[in-house]
Amino acid sequence: MKILAFESSCDETAVAVVEDGRRVLSDAIASQADMHALYGGVVPEIASRKHVEVIAGLTEQALRDAGCTRADIDAVAVTYAPGLIGAVLVGLSFAKSMAYGLGVPLIPVHHIRGHIAANYLAFPELEPPFLALAISGGNTLIVDVRDYTDMEILGATRDDAAGECFDKAARVLGLPYPGGKPLDELAQGSKGGVYRLPHAKVDGAPLDMSFSGLKTAVVNLAHHAEQIGEPLDRAALARDFAQAVSDTLVPRAMEALQQTGRHILAAAGGVAANSIIRGDLERACAQRGCKLYLPPLRLCGDNGAMIGAQGYYEYLAGHTAGMDLNAYATRDIAD
Repeated sequence: MKILAFESSCDETAVAVVEDGRRVLSDAIASQADMHALYGGVVPEIASRKHVEVIAGLTEQALRDAGCTRADIDAVAVTYAPGLIGAVLVGLSFAKSMAYGLGVPLIPVHHIRGHIAANYLAFPELEPPFLALAISGGNTLIVDVRDYTDMEILGATRDDAAGECFDKAARVLGLPYPGGKPLDELAQGSKGGVYRLPHAKVDGAPLDMSFSGLKTAVVNLAHHAEQIGEPLDRAALARDFAQAVSDTLVPRAMEALQQTGRHILAAAGGVAANSIIRGDLERACAQRGCKLYLPPLRLCGDNGAMIGAQGYYEYLAGHTAGMDLNAYATRDIAD
């Protein structure tokens, strides 16, 4: 089964062709990072307009790269939530037109389910049940993946997502947008242990997280140093910040494995590309004797292939939609 898949939840327009949920035939991505770097972050209206400009041509490219014609497409999958609402609407509207014109089913896919499904593309042997640590610019979740379309949130951030904090910390350190990769590279220049940063806990919810205090602490440290003319050890602060995020995520993931009795953990999302977090997850899972799946860096960020992968399993579960399908800025992964 060949699925034409669309992803446009933020600032990447992505179109892919995926076969049977596991084989990527093409994965075309048009990034807007350079454009939004001028503003230090994503400007939603600009992102939406750029999606409109490139999505038709990108679809043609994805079909060519896959060696497919429109007649070869069996279904269309699309991110319908969550994300920047204008951006999501562009991809959804175009996907509807493709499904209608081709006379094939339209499959709605939750963006975070797609990130988790990226692991199916990298690891053909991976099957539910397992736990997923989904960490991206807009979401930070610990998810019990009981089946391909049956999921439960066990823990979540109460405020900022981990990826948002990375971008804010990178910005205050004078690094370009998107900040995850530059901050990771800067952090490699220090062993850390210089700055004391908060590690928040949520009373009564041991698997939940909070990152707003950490973000504020980094901003205040940098501003205070500037105001008093004190040199700032940027590499050490980057390292200590990334370590504080990892120290929030990894123990909770291990606790969730303990609580559920699962023996497999899969990471997902853009923040899963961070080398400090990846290393800490590897050591923690090795210590517990659990199997860890870390997607390759190219599948950590937003892409269309992950939507096609999850779309296949949504289709098998009978989750298709009509032309009245709407877009949502927020949506529970379990819905």
